[in-house]
Amino acid sequence: MVWELGLVLGCKTRARGDDGNADINAQGGYYGNALQAASTHGHEKIVQLLINKNANVNAQGGYFGNALQAASAEGHEKVVQLLIENNADVNAQGGYLGSALQAASRFGHEKVVQLLIEKNADVNAQGGEYGNALDAASAHGHDTIVQLLINKNADVNAHGGYFGNALQQASAAGYDTIVQLLLDKNADVNAQGGYYGNALQAASTHGHEKIVQLLINKNANVNAQGGYFGNALQAASAAGHEKIVQLLLDRNADGAGQA
Repeated sequence: MVWELGLVLGCKTRARGDDGNADINAQGGYYGNALQAASTHGHEKIVQLLINKNANVNAQGGYFGNALQAASAEGHEKVVQLLIENNADVNAQGGYLGSALQAASRFGHEKVVQLLIEKNADVNAQGGEYGNALDAASAHGHDTIVQLLINKNADVNAHGGYFGNALQQASAAGYDTIVQLLLDKNADVNAQGGYYGNALQAASTHGHEKIVQLLINKNANVNAQGGYFGNALQAASAAGHEKIVQLLLDRNADGAGQA
């Protein structure tokens, strides 16, 4: 689109070097630099043009942190491939999603995830909004990517992000298929941390009865303490989830909140 091209050209012409030529690596603005702007919107020919003119493929800055993370977040597979072929660092840290792999996992771009892994992206890299790629995929229901990451030895019990771990992420969001997958891969059903303290409290808060049952069947501690509500029974009671309250009481949840 014309306005997108204008963004790229604007980045190119905003700053000039001592010789009067446009500074192709000039920093500033939402995208940080021209290469990230073009990469975000999938403009493969412009990306190639900028690289041919010695744009820094690993330049840091902007919303996504770097061009590779931008292209990965938006699912532009050809741009991702082009950047990698020109020595983009697949494990570069930065931006709100931490890494290219976490970005691709967050938005469900399976082919990009596969490409990054083939190029030795660290499946357990920490950082960003979700803490790691597995948490990002789990939070948004991308079960195929969850399976792909696990097959590549992603740590199902890695800690990080707002919800603490992948199991709590999936439990809060109601993705029972992912919850089952993580449990089958030995995710710690009683892992502590994150906003809700544990997966059972997360599922109880949001009324995901099937997940509550799955967790209890895997010996989740119904009286575990921690998190915003203190325990699962308080969470379900506060949110008005009668069936879950009954289910927890049937499993001897302590209404007084004692572990």
